[in-house]
Parts: sequence; C-alpha cells; structure tokens
Amino acid sequence: MFRIPIIDRYVISQITRPLLASMTIGLLVLLAERLVRLLDITMGKQNSFGFVFEALAYLVPHYLGLALPAAMFLGLLFGFNKMSKDSEIDAFLAAGAGHHRLLRPVFFLAIIMAACSMFIFGWLEPHARYAYRSVLFNVKNVEVFYLAEEGVFMQAGTRTFILDKLSRDSNTFERIFLFDYRGEKGAKAVTAIDGALIKVPGEPRPVLRLKDGHRLEVSKWPDMEHLKLPVPKAVVSTFDTLDTPIGKIAKDAFPPRGTNERELTIIELVHEMANPDSKLQPSRMRSSLHKRLVNVATIFILPFLALPFAMGRRRGQRGYRFGIALLILVGFHEIIQAGILTVKENDTNPYLTVWGPFAVLALFSIWRFWTLSFRLSRDWLEPAIDTVKQAVSRISSLFSRNKGLQP
Repeated sequence: MFRIPIIDRYVISQITRPLLASMTIGLLVLLAERLVRLLDITMGKQNSFGFVFEALAYLVPHYLGLALPAAMFLGLLFGFNKMSKDSEIDAFLAAGAGHHRLLRPVFFLAIIMAACSMFIFGWLEPHARYAYRSVLFNVKNVEVFYLAEEGVFMQAGTRTFILDKLSRDSNTFERIFLFDYRGEKGAKAVTAIDGALIKVPGEPRPVLRLKDGHRLEVSKWPDMEHLKLPVPKAVVSTFDTLDTPIGKIAKDAFPPRGTNERELTIIELVHEMANPDSKLQPSRMRSSLHKRLVNVATIFILPFLALPFAMGRRRGQRGYRFGIALLILVGFHEIIQAGILTVKENDTNPYLTVWGPFAVLALFSIWRFWTLSFRLSRDWLEPAIDTVKQAVSRISSLFSRNKGLQP
C-alpha cells in the first residue's frame, strides 16, 4: 500500500493552511467588489437577490482562477517561513533532507493546482462567463416594471408611468397614470383605478393589465411652429380591461456561445484558430489561448520563486523578503497582461511578448533556488537591507536628539 512519507505530509500541511486562508479571503474580496455592482443593476427587481447570487456563482470560476496562483504563492511563503523561524528547516537539513527534498511534495501540489487551473481556464470559466452574460442580459431587458417605486415617475422605453400603491408580493397596484409619447405619431395617456402585472405566452415583455380606466389618444403631435394648422383631434374612451406591454425588447437576440473568444474552451479555441472561415479575429483568439496557457504554466515556477524568499536568518529582516517576492509576482503579472494586450491589438509574436518574460522569471527563480540549495553563500539582499536599516536608524536617532535639544 502506497503511503506518503511523513516529511511530505508535514510540508503539505504547513502550506495548505495559509493557502486555503489566502484563497478564501482573496475570493471573498473579489466577489464583494462585484457584488456592489450587481446590486446596483438588480436592486428593486423581483427576486433581485436571486439574480445576484446566481450571477456571483457564475463569477466564481473566473475569480478562483485568478486567486489560485496568488494563494499558492502566499501559502508557500508563509508555510516555509514559519518552518524556517521555528528551526524546522535546520532539523530537516541535519537529517539529510535538503531544500530540493522539501520541494518534492510542493511540486506535486503544483501539478494538482495546475490541473485545476487548466480545468477552470480551459472549460469551466468559458461556460460560466456565457451564463453570467445571459443572466445580465435577461435582467437588463426584461422585468422593467420591477424597478418601479410608489409615487415615483419611471421611464420604460417611450412610456412614463407612476403608481400610487404597489404590492410586489401579488404584482398588483392601485391608481396608475401612464403617458406614451410616440413622436410624430402622437401620444397616449392612460389612467386606471387598479391593475396587475401578468405574463402572456409569446410576449417576452411583462404586461400591465389595467382595469376601470380612461384613455386619451392623439393621433398626431401638434406642430408648435405653425399654430395656424388645425389642432389634432383627441379620442377619449373608457375601458373595463386593457393589456399593455411595458418595457422594451433588445434589438438583437442574445447571441449563442462562441461569438466571443473568451467563451470558447481551449479545444474549441484551437479548432476555431485552425478554421480559415472563422468570424473571430485571429489575434484575439491567439492572445486568449496564450493567456490561459501562461497562467497555468506560472504555477510550476512559483515553488522555485517562493522558497528562497521564505528562508532567512532567524534574527534578520524577513519582512522585506515577502515585499520583494510579492513585488516581483505583481510586476510579472502586469508585464504578461501588457504582452497579451499587445498580441490582441497589434498581433505581435506571443513567444516574444508573453513567453519571453515567463522564461526570464523561470530562469531567475531556478537560479535563486539552485543558489539556496547547493551553494554556501550569503543572500546578497540581506547586507543591503541591513545597511538601509542602519541608515534609517541613524537618521531617526539624529532627528530625535535634535528634537530633544529644542527649548
């Protein structure tokens, strides 16, 4: 029976806890920012919270794909830094388990994370993105009535209406005034004692069913510049029941999945790139494909980058290591994003603008890890940081001394 060595299990346990904490916090922060925008779109609509949580669920794959590399990097930094501070790394080294041995379980973890990232970017996110856009399309183009508030004029297409009393539970209202301006074709004004919102088969818009009302209709709008022309006649009538659709229908139907390169899976994207009759722009498809691949490949170099920055002297300045490591990762992300944008807009070679910076970071990370594991040399950053710290301490003490001499 295969059993995981105790060293591997311990290293994984030390990394997993900060990794999961970082992923959870990062995911919640990213979703909270989008939650505010979704509430602004859906507030006041029927089952608005249902729309919000459905849309947020479709956004989870996108934000999870972004949070995975960052969470893994922070997990590696905090996990190995804790073991270094507690002298556990020294114990491993004394037992003959070098840094390269400690990296073995981390690399297996990176393989699992990369597989999850490939599944998210390659299949789950494209489908979830399309579903998210579909939900927003339905919210923005249907159920305009649910934005209404009591005693407030509301605009729905060419119609302006105001309701006196409104019951959302039963979709009924009391005393409505509705004005429909049709431009050169005239206008129509309707008042009713009460009514309800109903759904009619075959009608994509909600329908207002008005009861016991009056209707004033003008077939032509008066020409205010030529007052000598006869005034259009108005037709006044009463009704017991009147059905009128409210809101507007989008000019174009919601397109099927595949009209945007970000909604295609990796397999579909490759097939579409090989199709000479594709309607999608080749540079946009190329940038989307390389963006997904480089995000997955970056996970494999994170262990080599994080481990050297997590180690340090027990009495040394460890904070700067985290800062420099995060700065390198953020800078690399921005460079990659700029390279992808260049491929999309200018159709440049992705192997130069995207994979070139990736190769530089990979070589730097492997060199740092090799130096840590197989060379007995002091980290060149530590003396520089110590010098800066001493200079800051001298300047601070000088200002404190001068301040104390002042009367």
